[in-house]
Amino acid sequence: MNQQFFKYQGTGNDFIMIDNRSLLFPKENAKLINKLCDRRFGIGADGLILLEPSIKEDFTMVYFNADGKEGSMCGNGGRCLVAFAKQLNIIDKNTTFDAVDGLHHATIENNIVSLKMIDVYKVETNKDYSFLNTGSPHHISFTNNVSIINVKELGAKIRYGAPYFNEGTNVNFAEKLSDNSFKVRTYERGVEDETLACGTGVTAVAIAAHNANITSKNHIKIEVLGGNLEVSFNKEDGIYNNVYLKGPAKFVFEGIITI
Repeated sequence: MNQQFFKYQGTGNDFIMIDNRSLLFPKENAKLINKLCDRRFGIGADGLILLEPSIKEDFTMVYFNADGKEGSMCGNGGRCLVAFAKQLNIIDKNTTFDAVDGLHHATIENNIVSLKMIDVYKVETNKDYSFLNTGSPHHISFTNNVSIINVKELGAKIRYGAPYFNEGTNVNFAEKLSDNSFKVRTYERGVEDETLACGTGVTAVAIAAHNANITSKNHIKIEVLGGNLEVSFNKEDGIYNNVYLKGPAKFVFEGIITI
């Protein structure tokens, strides 16, 4: 069977996009998805995203990690899917869509997508790290020199270690550049390597930094290997709400592959 696909990237976080409104794509085939995401034997991507119908909203996002397993929320993937939906003429400048962690509102203009993330009710703060869920689980360690860290080696050790074990976590290393800016590098579970960006990860870093009084700002600029992102939020009664992830989402190419 021939399958049309589209490739998008958000600050270097790249995704295979498939219009699956027909529901014909064999999404239960983890080996196929893994092969499509393989950078040597497939198309190559950090993940694969299906755009599917929604009963009440504009569309549904179904996200798979590069290992072929259905994943938790992906912020940059969500932003890229909004750009894809616009390319398909499903939406114009505003949208609300379904995802695994609930509804997401987003706006798009000039390839810049602002995506509303879930509210964060709890941030665990420990001596050496913070942990929270921004649609996906994230471990955050703050450091003075993020550039020298072996992210793949140390990230894998934390990802599979206590207290996360088999379920695992994403791992972020963050360096404060100024009171409203940070540099972040991320090890992503499912990809099992460092990625050029992670949307839920930079969101987690911004909130963790505010919660730990590392910053007093609620509009944070984040530098990642693939470019720049912004995170903004409010905090009311200990809850982080109106959380937005903002940055570029760009079409790369399209093609047809036999599956």
